This record gives sequence, C-alpha cells and structure tokens, in this order.
Amino acid sequence: MPEAEALIDQEIPVLDKGFVRLVDYLGGDQRIVQSARVSYGAGTKSYREDRGLIHYLMRNEHTSPFEQVVLTFHAKMPVFVARQWVRHRTARLNEISGRYSVMRDEFYVPRPEDLRGQSIDNKQARSDEVVPGADALAQAIQEEQGRSYKTYETYLGKGLAREVARINLPLSLYTEWYWQIDLHNLFHFLHLRMDAHAQYEIRVYAEAMARCAQAVAPLAYEAFEEHKLGAVKFSQSECAALVALLEGREPELVGRPRALFETKVAKLRAAHAVEAPEDPTPPGD
Repeated sequence: MPEAEALIDQEIPVLDKGFVRLVDYLGGDQRIVQSARVSYGAGTKSYREDRGLIHYLMRNEHTSPFEQVVLTFHAKMPVFVARQWVRHRTARLNEISGRYSVMRDEFYVPRPEDLRGQSIDNKQARSDEVVPGADALAQAIQEEQGRSYKTYETYLGKGLAREVARINLPLSLYTEWYWQIDLHNLFHFLHLRMDAHAQYEIRVYAEAMARCAQAVAPLAYEAFEEHKLGAVKFSQSECAALVALLEGREPELVGRPRALFETKVAKLRAAHAVEAPEDPTPPGD
C-alpha cells in the first residue's frame, strides 16, 4: 500500500515528546478477502465485491480474516499511558528496561488547558473546566519532575543499582516499546481508546495508530468506521425504549439506565441531524 509505505519509520508526533511510528505491517485488504475466500485465487473478485465482503465480515463480526493483518508500532509515551495501554493483552510488546538502561530526562508536561478539575459525574475522568492557576500548576509539575530526575541521578552517582534508583521516578516519565497487534484486536483497541470518554493522553495515541491502520487497510478501516466506531449499540431494554419514542410514548427507563440511553440517542441525533423545513405544511393544504 503506497499510503502505508509512506508512513514506514515516520514519527507521528503525539503529546509534547511522544510519537507513534509504523515499523512494518503484514497484509492489507487483499489479505483479508483472500483469507475469507480461501478457495479463490487472487483477482477473481472485483473491488466492489471485495469491499462488500469486508463490510459483511465487519457487520457480522466474522473477525478471523482481520487477524491475518498485523501491524508493528514503535511508540513513546508517558508511563501512565503505557499502564492503560498494556491492559489490552492481545498484543506482543517489548518495553525499554530501567534495569538495563539509564532512563532519559524526559517527562510529559500537560498543557495548561488540559489541567482540568475532577468530573462530578465520572469518578475516573476530568471535567471540562480548567482549574484556576493552570499555568502555575504546569510549571510546578515540570519543576517537581526536574527534582525527581536529579535525585535519580544522585542515586546512580552513589552507585545504587539502576533497578532500584528508578523506583521514585514519576508516572509522567516517558517510556518506549515495540507493540505488535493484529488488525482485529487493533480495531477493538481503537474503538475503546478513541471514544470521547477515554483519557485524552491515550486517545491521541489511538488516533495516530488509526491513521496507520487506515493506510494499511483502507477498506477494512472504512468498514470499522461504519459498523463499529460510528455505530451505537442498544441493549434489549434500550431497544424497547427506542420503540416507545418512535410511537410517541415515554420510555420506561429510569435513573442511570435512562441517562445512558439518552446519551446514546443524543449521539444519534448529533450524527444524523438534519434541518427541518421552515414550513412543513405541503403546498395547497
């Protein structure tokens, strides 16, 4: 894929000092359709039929053909991002070791506009309001990082083993790894980490990897956007609530389930909003 080849070994900047780099990849859209049509030779189907097949596979969750495509990334991210990232246990990775290497004096310093308060209704997220004195807080964070690294250097200078000297370094320290994953599991990662509720600092890494995935397998990425990323999933009770809305009745959902349902409906309306005509009355009536 020319678009993917153009990305090979090119650092996509992320945050203040991080990056995502596509190291290599195996397969693409053709590998997916060849895997699905294992009894067919290459070139026996048209582009339109290949596209339709990939959408069919994605829509009906036939995932194994997507596993035939593999991408390898080199990424540099803060440790706290890496700890969220590594929860996706469907990849193979090798991370820089602070036991073998002296860690670099590189820390993530948030922009003042990203220093926001704790969300009232989401215990694990920040709010939309920037905290007072954000500029001073950003400066204080950077100064504390500097002190931590100087202490680390002091420990090393006294002969302390690297594996022990590192233990007080903060989560904002940058780390690096090679991360290899198949396309099916990458799509699952992107679906979760590109969501608006994901933490900003990992969301921007997901967006960088999405750019690479789209270059490697554009038809598969199109199907992913159509059937996963841009779709909304409703539970059985939420489907009943949708029917009630369509019939002009009040949904029976209450409390938290009602709030979640209304969030999904709002997402649908925002994605498919159309302007109503000024006068809906047909001419002559």
